Amino acid sequence: MPKPTEFHIVAITAIIFKEGKVLIAKRSPEEIAYPGKWTVPGGKLDVNDYRRLPKDNLDGWHDVIENTLKREVAEEVAIKVKNIRYLTNSTFIRPDKHPVLVLPHTCQWASGKVKLSKDLTDFAWIKRQEIRKYDLIDGAKNEILRAFKNLV
Repeated sequence: MPKPTEFHIVAITAIIFKEGKVLIAKRSPEEIAYPGKWTVPGGKLDVNDYRRLPKDNLDGWHDVIENTLKREVAEEVAIKVKNIRYLTNSTFIRPDKHPVLVLPHTCQWASGKVKLSKDLTDFAWIKRQEIRKYDLIDGAKNEILRAFKNLV
């Protein structure tokens, strides 16, 4: 049986577009991974994202990733999103040795005004050419650039 640190944390992230800009947020300095860095909203898949719901097929649930993304965006930045599309995937190992699988998605702002959770300290809506002004997590920066490229 694998050690607990060999099980992946699954993180779903949202590259949210609004009027040609992407929403980024600055992580708290207390975060385990990438403290104080800029990134996009997102968070971990939680079994409660589906376990309490009625199954929509004999063995399980569909659309769990999209529902988790919507929940995490609402929790972190208090907005709603639409038109969710898978972008890519990546992995990394946190300083506490937990491996993480990241599933970035693109989406559109649907409604709401940004209000940050306690785990975030700042936010900005940025254009593609502004990306280098921010100390972004490298993976998030690459994913944002890929998302902008896909728009062309």
